[in-house]
Amino acid sequence: MLIGNLGKDPEIKHFENGGAVAKFSVATNENYMDKAGEWQQKTEWHDVVVWNKNAERAEKQLTKGQMVYIEGKLTHRKWQDDQGNNRYNTEVVANTFRLLERRERNELSQGGMNNFPQQENAPAAPSTANNAMDDDLPF
Repeated sequence: MLIGNLGKDPEIKHFENGGAVAKFSVATNENYMDKAGEWQQKTEWHDVVVWNKNAERAEKQLTKGQMVYIEGKLTHRKWQDDQGNNRYNTEVVANTFRLLERRERNELSQGGMNNFPQQENAPAAPSTANNAMDDDLPF
């Protein structure tokens, strides 16, 4: 799961068989205090790929700068460049994404981070009350 901002508009390819693929980058930020007591921000860039209906949805809905929630899996690819050198790439193959609203800093401090926009068809969070599986967690 990632929450970040789109670095560019999705690049879309449509195939003869009707399929489609969209690729875009998402930036996530980590804020921390360094040893000198100064706040630092570290940005990581993630390559994201979505297929078929999600690719078509991405083409219509996503634009550079938007905040997005991504859910999927990591994939790793290896290939050789023109000089015969091995190259590696890690991508997030997303099976779902959701646009998130930007919130002002003071609104976040008043409402908390748990107030993400809800979709009508979004699944409810599972209840952990009296859940026997809680005892099986390794932490």
